[in-house]
Amino acid sequence: MENDFWNSRYSEPDYAYGTEPNDYFRKEIIFLAPGKLLLPGEGEGRNAVFAAKSGWNVTAVDFSEQAQIKALKLAKDNNVNINYFVSSLEDYPYTENEYDAIAFIFVHFPPDIREKVHQSAVKSLKKGGTILIEAFSKLQIKNQSGGPKDVTYLYSIEDFENDFSGLEIETLSDSRIQLCEGPYHKGIADVIRFKAVKPH
Repeated sequence: MENDFWNSRYSEPDYAYGTEPNDYFRKEIIFLAPGKLLLPGEGEGRNAVFAAKSGWNVTAVDFSEQAQIKALKLAKDNNVNINYFVSSLEDYPYTENEYDAIAFIFVHFPPDIREKVHQSAVKSLKKGGTILIEAFSKLQIKNQSGGPKDVTYLYSIEDFENDFSGLEIETLSDSRIQLCEGPYHKGIADVIRFKAVKPH
């Protein structure tokens, strides 16, 4: 089962994707006024802790209990507090108009679940709020730097255009980058970066 896979990975002593924030997330979040931030699929807490240190009220969600343990330890080590819920992303109760920002960093789903979760995220975003996403593109299937080995879990530009058609898109680009995020994200990677705002 997928949950067993992630609990096994996150039970390893080292942080699977490091303890530093994702580079795209870090560069974008510092330009937003701190408020309430939701991080679905946050894993071991690297982005949550960085945001909390930057003044955000952070809620993280992941279905792995081991991820929660590691994230709360990382938060304690950095003297910050984060809210962390263990839940599948499709079952998490997304409160309407709750968050100033939502970020999905390398969160990959089957297409039917992806669309449902993205719709829930848009509903949960406040008017004027921002969604940030970095995810592997379909070209990543040829690389060895991380990500799903099932191409249906990977993204196309059209996926973002369809899932977030009601938002004002500010960034939507595909890039080839050098990943260096812990032992499981390392090497040349093909990614899509996305930033959009919910209209007032």
